[in-house]
Amino acid sequence: MRLSAVRFMDGGSGSFVGPHGLVLTNHHVAVGQLQKMSRSGRDYVSTGFYAPRPEDEIKCPDLELNVLDSMEEVTDKIEEAARGKSGEEAIKARRAASARIAKDAKKRTGLECEVINLYHGGEYWLYCYRKYTDVRLVFAPERQAAYFGGDHDNFTYPRHDLDFALFRVWKDGKPLKPEHYLSFNIKGAARGELVFVVGHPGRTQRLTTTRELEFDRDHSFPLRLEFFERTLAALREYSKRGPEQKRRALVRIFGFENAKKAYQGMYRTIKDPAFMRRRAEAEREFRKKVESRPEWKKKYARAWDDIAGVLERHGKEMLRRSMHNLWASSLAGKAITIVKLVGELEKPDADRLDGFHDAQLDRLKFNLFSPAPVYPDFEAVTLEVAIRFALDHLPADDPFARVLSSLGDPREAAERLCSRTKLVDPEFRKKLVEGGRKAVENCTDPLIVLARKLVPVMVEDEHWRKANVEAITVPAHEMIGQARFAVYGKDTYPDATFSLRMSYGTVRGYPMNGTLAPYKTTLYGLYDRALGFDRQGEWALPDRFWERMDRLDLSTPVNFVCDCDIIGGNSGSPVINRKAEVVGLVFDGNIESLAGRYFFDQTANRTVAVHTAYIIEALRKLYDAADLADELEFH
Repeated sequence: MRLSAVRFMDGGSGSFVGPHGLVLTNHHVAVGQLQKMSRSGRDYVSTGFYAPRPEDEIKCPDLELNVLDSMEEVTDKIEEAARGKSGEEAIKARRAASARIAKDAKKRTGLECEVINLYHGGEYWLYCYRKYTDVRLVFAPERQAAYFGGDHDNFTYPRHDLDFALFRVWKDGKPLKPEHYLSFNIKGAARGELVFVVGHPGRTQRLTTTRELEFDRDHSFPLRLEFFERTLAALREYSKRGPEQKRRALVRIFGFENAKKAYQGMYRTIKDPAFMRRRAEAEREFRKKVESRPEWKKKYARAWDDIAGVLERHGKEMLRRSMHNLWASSLAGKAITIVKLVGELEKPDADRLDGFHDAQLDRLKFNLFSPAPVYPDFEAVTLEVAIRFALDHLPADDPFARVLSSLGDPREAAERLCSRTKLVDPEFRKKLVEGGRKAVENCTDPLIVLARKLVPVMVEDEHWRKANVEAITVPAHEMIGQARFAVYGKDTYPDATFSLRMSYGTVRGYPMNGTLAPYKTTLYGLYDRALGFDRQGEWALPDRFWERMDRLDLSTPVNFVCDCDIIGGNSGSPVINRKAEVVGLVFDGNIESLAGRYFFDQTANRTVAVHTAYIIEALRKLYDAADLADELEFH
C-alpha cells in the first residue's frame, strides 16, 4: 500500500492505479493544475479534458508527486542533539539536527527527505520520498459534473459528484512503470463492507490543550473567517468584469469557499459549550493521571500551565505579528520568498529559517520558478485585500503597517505594484535568485523593493516567536506527548501531519435530520436533484448527461459513505477493500465531519467517496473513453 499511495504536494492524495503510471485523484485536487494549464478560450476547469493517446497528455507546470519510500525513527538522534539544552537553544538544536539528518539522507539516497514529529514532539521520524515532477494530465470531467451542487452541497450528504481526475507519471520520456499499484474493482463498495482509506491527512488538533482551543475560538478563527469573507467579496466582484476574469477567479473562489465552510464548521465545534466541557474534562482526567505518580508529576505536570502562560502573556502580540503577511497575493509571496531566500542562503544550513534548508530548496525553487501564468490584474485584487486587512488590524505605529501605509491608497498601490512588476516572468525570478543578495539589493522592481522593506520585519517575527512562544510551547507539547505515552501508550494516534496514514471503517449510512442517510446514492438521484433545481445554477449538469442519459444504467452507484476517519488532505485517497482493490475515491466529508479536526465520532462523521462503478460508467458511456476505462479495469 505504501508504494501505491501518492502525495500531491499542492494539497491532497492519490494512488497508482495501473502498471503504466496512471494516478487517480479528485477533480478538486487537480483543479489548480487544470487552471494553470488553461488560457483564454481554453478552459479545462469548465470543459474538462481527455487525452486519448499518451502523446496528447499535457505536462503540468508545477505539480510534484511523492511516494513514501522509507521511514526511520530518529527520536534518539534528535533528543541527543538537544541534551543539556533548554528553551530556544533546545529548539534550535533539534531543528539543526532535523535539517542535518534530512540533508544527509537526501545526499545518501537521492530521495526527498524530511523529519516530521509525531505526538507534538513525542517522536521524530525521517521520511524519504520518491519525487515525480513529470506529471501529465490524462482526464478530468467538467466542473459541473465533478462539483455538482457547488458550495451549497459541499460538506453535505447525500451527494452526486463525479469528483475524479487522472494523471500519468512519466520518467525518462516514457510512462512510469511503478513497482506497486492498486487494482480497480468496478463493483465498488457494498453495504456493510470493511474498507480502508490510505492517504495524507493534513492537520488535526485532537491533542491540543483546551486553553489553545479557547484562544483559537476567541481570536484566531474570527480573524481568519473575516479574511475569507473579504477575499471572497473582492474575487466575486473581479469575476463580474467579464468571462475571462470569471475564469481566472473561479478556482480561487472555490478554494476560499471551501476553506470558509470548513472553518465555519470547526468554529461551531469549539464554540459549542458542551464540546468544550467534554474536552476540558478529558484534559482534567489526563492531568490527574499524570499527577498521580511523583515521577510523572515532576517531568510533565507543568506543561499545560506553561502553554496557558504563554497565551496569557503574549497572545495579543502573537495576533499582531500574525498580521505581518501578504500571503493572499502569489506575486507578493514570490517577492518575499526571493528576498528571504537570498538572505538565508548566506547562512549555514542549521541557522536558516524553516523552509530554506538545503533539503527543502529543490521543492522551493520548483514552485518559485513555475511557468504557470500569472495575471497582474487578478493579483492586484488579492494584494489590495491583503494590504487593507493588515492595515485594518494593525496599530498605526506597527513597522509592517508603516511600510504598507507609505504606499498610499491600497487599490492604487496594488494596481501600480502588480502592473509594473517583472515577477510575472519566471526567468526574471530565476535570474534574481541566481544573482544572489547583490542582484536583489540592486533590483528596482517595485514588489522586490516592497519585499526588502517587509522581510526584516517578518524575519524578526520568526525570531520573536522562537524566543517567546516556541521556546516554551514546543517543550511543553513534547512533555504532554511523552506524558500521553507514559499514561496511555500508543492507544491514541498522533495528530495529522500530511504524512501517510491508514484509516479503517465500514460502508454504512447514518442518522440524519430525523431519518436515515443511505449508504449510497445513484444516477437516479443525480438526475432527480438536477431536475429538482430546474437544471439551473450549480445543479445544471453538462449537456452530455442529458444527451446520453439513455445509455446509462441509472441504478449505478454514484457516491457512498463510510465511517473512516479522514480530514483535509485525504481528498483523492483510495478507498480499498480487504484485497487492496480500489472500491471508491475519497472526495469529502459530511457536515458532521467538520468537527473531526478536534475529535472523531463514528455515530455520524462520514467520509464521502465516489463509487468506482460511476467512474467506469462515466468513462465508457459519457466520455467515450473506453481505452482509459479498460486501462483501469483490465490493466
